[in-house]
Amino acid sequence: MQSPESGLINILKKNKIDFISTLPCEKIKGLLHRITGEFFHVPLTREEEGVGISAGIALAGKRPAMFVQSSGVGNMINALLSLTGFYELPLAVFVSRRGIYKEKIAAQLPMGLHLPGILKGAGIPFSVISTLDDFGLIGKKLPGVYRNGKIHAFLLSPAIFEKTEERGQGSGVRGQGPLLHSLNNKIHPISFPKYTRHEILQLIAPYIDNKVVVCNLGFPSKELFNIKHQRSNFYMLGSMGMATPIGLGISLASDKEVIVIDGDGSLLMNPGSLATTAHFAPPNLTILAVDNSSYGSTGGQPTLTGSCVDLGLVAKGFGIQNIIKASTGKQLVDALKKPYKGLRFIHALAVPGNKDVPAIPLHHLDVKKQVMKFLKM
Repeated sequence: MQSPESGLINILKKNKIDFISTLPCEKIKGLLHRITGEFFHVPLTREEEGVGISAGIALAGKRPAMFVQSSGVGNMINALLSLTGFYELPLAVFVSRRGIYKEKIAAQLPMGLHLPGILKGAGIPFSVISTLDDFGLIGKKLPGVYRNGKIHAFLLSPAIFEKTEERGQGSGVRGQGPLLHSLNNKIHPISFPKYTRHEILQLIAPYIDNKVVVCNLGFPSKELFNIKHQRSNFYMLGSMGMATPIGLGISLASDKEVIVIDGDGSLLMNPGSLATTAHFAPPNLTILAVDNSSYGSTGGQPTLTGSCVDLGLVAKGFGIQNIIKASTGKQLVDALKKPYKGLRFIHALAVPGNKDVPAIPLHHLDVKKQVMKFLKM
């Protein structure tokens, strides 16, 4: 008789799941151990980050899934609604439902008990998987998730995996490069901002032609559209903090060159995504972090990069090897125009300010379709 782990893994393989992102849960640790060895596994620092990575994977035409525990669903609701659901991207979320069966940690009870109501209120379809017999429901629902570009949550009872012999402790995190890097960074010792974000985008526009560009939400996307619209641009309209995770997902699932235009406020919201990016170090990914020390799209409130945070050093601490701090036009252009095979983090210092440009006159689903068509070429 096959184990629950084998049964679920067989269903995932039958439905041609390509990438699985996970955060740990003691109740399904044997299952998670198996997943790391049988799928392209993405270890996450936070659930919300996984939603962004999965969105990028789906844009590249692949099939992502996530394994989290019930408490983590609260960390991903907004991204599920304003990114995955908004752009109609497929995602199967398998939730180890804590707080309902032999739970010893009282803090797990609130989310475990209220999770069905939370999902229902958010309009996210879900299935309760209480026994092995319910695995048939997973096999029935999964094809529609990927065929129709939908989200579906599968709430897994810990009772299913209680008596399994597959209780592996895991074998550590594996990636495409070493966990500890020998850092050789190009950080200019003294740099002062000279250009606004709009002016920086004008400078770099000739060097992003025919490349996949994931642009941060709000004014950055509007400015990019005004300066350099192309069908390979993915304009974010919500989900702050997801630009780098989306770019990482695309770069893992595609050979196309990917440039992320991110911002200081966005990166501070989800800094753990830099660790995941460094872990895989995709050779086709460049992160252009435009740092104007302000939340430009919400009124210009200051961010902490203006007082105590150096994003270049943050990226270095998370393990990114090639870091370039740039503020002059020559530094910015040189950072992008030179061919480079490897992960790059360009810390572009900017002065605050937005360009008064019109809203993007494209339907968000047309943006998605254009990018997906480009990625299939």
